[in-house]
Amino acid sequence: MKHKLELIYFKMRALAEAPRLLMHYTELDYDYIMSWDYYDKDWSEAKPLVPFRQLPMLVVDKKHEICQSISILTFIENITGTNITDPILNAKANAVMLSAQELFLPLNPTINFAVGDRFKKKREDMIPFLTSRFEDLDRALKDNDKKFFIDDTPHACDFTVFHHLDLSKLLDLTLLNKFPRLEKFLQDIMSIQTVKSYLDARPKLVDVSIEPKLIIDGVAHPTGVKKT
Repeated sequence: MKHKLELIYFKMRALAEAPRLLMHYTELDYDYIMSWDYYDKDWSEAKPLVPFRQLPMLVVDKKHEICQSISILTFIENITGTNITDPILNAKANAVMLSAQELFLPLNPTINFAVGDRFKKKREDMIPFLTSRFEDLDRALKDNDKKFFIDDTPHACDFTVFHHLDLSKLLDLTLLNKFPRLEKFLQDIMSIQTVKSYLDARPKLVDVSIEPKLIIDGVAHPTGVKKT
């Protein structure tokens, strides 16, 4: 059954990114809609209308609202047949996904919004945590001895990890140098044609640490929750 899918979010590269990667990998049609266009009002006014008062949200068939990025990822896997049916492997995949999701704070807000000395301080403070978590992810890949975290096919957990590793390069290009297995993982994801096409076309995030902006249709827009 084909569903009408609308992914609602903001001008930032954060919690909607893994779902977008998975939808492009599975060649699932969807519309990406900014919150102010979907609700026709500022986020401050729309927020009380949203389940759990946060985005992203996936609207299915104009009536079902699925919030929380992990729930969205699970739904996508289920409707595309890419879900992991073995209960043990599924639990392991969930562990990887949840571990990667813990990187959201402070990495995503720092990349998308922090500037100047505040950016430098946050970067300095988070490097030990990121390094420790990257060690864990690196070990999980090596222990599994597969192309990706579960098998030789990427799953939601892989795209969640990919997003955070990819974003970390905007924090510090050298951060992953000591983890060649994670670098190989990034390259394996980026070599998938449907993913590569998305990565090449997605809005570029520029001026990180100075005045972060997304280049949307050739126009630079400051990151955030306000219409520009």
